[in-house]
Amino acid sequence: MTAQLIDGNALSRQLRTEVAARAAALKTQGITPGLAVILVGDNPASQVYVRNKVKACEEAGFYSVLEKYDASLSETELLARVEALNNDPAIHGILVQLPLPQHIDDHKVIEAISPLKDVDGFHVASAGALMVGEVGFKACTPYGCMKMLESIGMKDLRGKHAVVIGRSNIVGKPMAMMLLAANATVTVTHSGTADLAHHTRQADIVVAAVGKRNVLTADMLKPGAVVIDVGMNRNDEGKLCGDVDFDGCKEVASHITPVPGGVGPMTITMLLVNTMEAAERAAGA
Repeated sequence: MTAQLIDGNALSRQLRTEVAARAAALKTQGITPGLAVILVGDNPASQVYVRNKVKACEEAGFYSVLEKYDASLSETELLARVEALNNDPAIHGILVQLPLPQHIDDHKVIEAISPLKDVDGFHVASAGALMVGEVGFKACTPYGCMKMLESIGMKDLRGKHAVVIGRSNIVGKPMAMMLLAANATVTVTHSGTADLAHHTRQADIVVAAVGKRNVLTADMLKPGAVVIDVGMNRNDEGKLCGDVDFDGCKEVASHITPVPGGVGPMTITMLLVNTMEAAERAAGA
């Protein structure tokens, strides 16, 4: 068996086309979806991520604002900028690029963003809404993973066992909640889990999200399982790779996401989806 690839680039293009159409429809009411992105410091990876996010907004017909600040910006000054954007009716989504300089408390800044504009889905209110099944914004990466599962016909996961490798607030925990909401039976594994393979061999779906190369290998999979690789690492040759031993696992899995070209493009796409939803809610659409 050689697994079918779940093409994140293709699915991303499809979803972005749909978002652009929704944005055009909202513009007929005189409203343009607006996203503000704040970058503090000169982290090279953050600069690339931010540039891609702003470009994606422009391509979708959004209004986008990029605010760049020196790493010396104080926490008080950053919180004041967030508050100003909270009160700006032209801005529907606010994203503060992480990580922030050490003298700024990430959590305090995230909590300062209005839950109505928390398009990253990191606010405690967003996490709580996800937990209890209320309307909120879903964290972009796991939201993208769910869209990838839906794209292969796995929308209702009733009777399926999903194993999540990782328990971060950004991916692992919200991923588990979204899988539960889709009726899967969910096991969350992590660095304190004994015998990881015991759990993954029972899984119909495995989501690997720990940032560690080859955390999932072919001998750890049930034949026909679906593998979603959220990891972003570098191999010995310096090439981008995920958390999964791709070459081995693709011979056992039924579907698998590549790295690059899998989950990565979906994260920015779901940011656009969340911003679009924020604008529609603000417009009463």
